[in-house]
Amino acid sequence: MKTLIKSALLLLLVMSLTGCGDDVSSISSEDLVVRDGVYYEKFSEVPFSGKVTGLRNGLMKNGKEEGEWITYHSASLLDSIGNYKNGKKEGEWIRYHDNGQLYSKGNYKNGKTEGEWVSYWVTGQLMFKGNYKNGEREGEWVYYQEQGNLIKEWSGIYKNGVKISD
Repeated sequence: MKTLIKSALLLLLVMSLTGCGDDVSSISSEDLVVRDGVYYEKFSEVPFSGKVTGLRNGLMKNGKEEGEWITYHSASLLDSIGNYKNGKKEGEWIRYHDNGQLYSKGNYKNGKTEGEWVSYWVTGQLMFKGNYKNGEREGEWVYYQEQGNLIKEWSGIYKNGVKISD
């Protein structure tokens, strides 16, 4: 019995080290094309499913992003972290400027912006802060110039994406 367990564990170890049993294909993000919102491997008519690597890293299922995705400005410079569900952004997304400073932070629901969002200039100065409801600005919004001055014509109270008062 001990020999059987040892043999099974050894087989699992060998399979994991050699990639046997791992049927998830992997492709560089540069080798994908998008047609009508669906990703395909170049020169293929079958929607891609598998692991994507390169400047965009994550999983595709039937040609659509699924689960956590990490993107980069360049080989080692983080651009964004967030999740997809059936090809639509879902949950918290964080983006960074190419100098590493936080660019924006907010949530998506079914591919649309939802809840509190903040965005910053490359200097770290607040650019805007406000809430979204179903992809539209809702409630109080404040916008600032890079030097920190309030932009009055954009700041105010919004309803269904339309500014209704200062």
